[in-house]
Amino acid sequence: MELDKINMLMEKYFEATTTVAEEEVLRNYFLNEKVAPHLEQYTPLFQFFSRAKEERFTKQVPLKPRKQPYRWLSVAAVAVLVFGIYFGRSYQEKREAEFAYQQTKKALTLLASNFSRGTEKVAYLKEFEVAKQKIYNNN
Repeated sequence: MELDKINMLMEKYFEATTTVAEEEVLRNYFLNEKVAPHLEQYTPLFQFFSRAKEERFTKQVPLKPRKQPYRWLSVAAVAVLVFGIYFGRSYQEKREAEFAYQQTKKALTLLASNFSRGTEKVAYLKEFEVAKQKIYNNN
């Protein structure tokens, strides 16, 4: 009967649904010498957990604060970052202004070329008007 209970608890254990009390039952079972042959492979696992639970940290921890040797390095890094952002933004604004200038220049060039074509057409109209006047004046 106990073996059935242990098998059921092992299934629950591997499904991560056991309670702390059930895990304690498993741990006690695997610490005994009478472990079922098909469950012996899990004995080192539960023995490790039992030993790890008993381990304690014995080294002395120093409580005095350490010096910060790189304090000025962090201040310098912040200064570089601030200058980078400031000059980077200035450079970006300069690039945007240059781009706007180039686009305006392109638009005005296009307008000038279309305007010169329009003036050529007006010159033809002027010649037509002169010829028309000559025809009407001769009659």
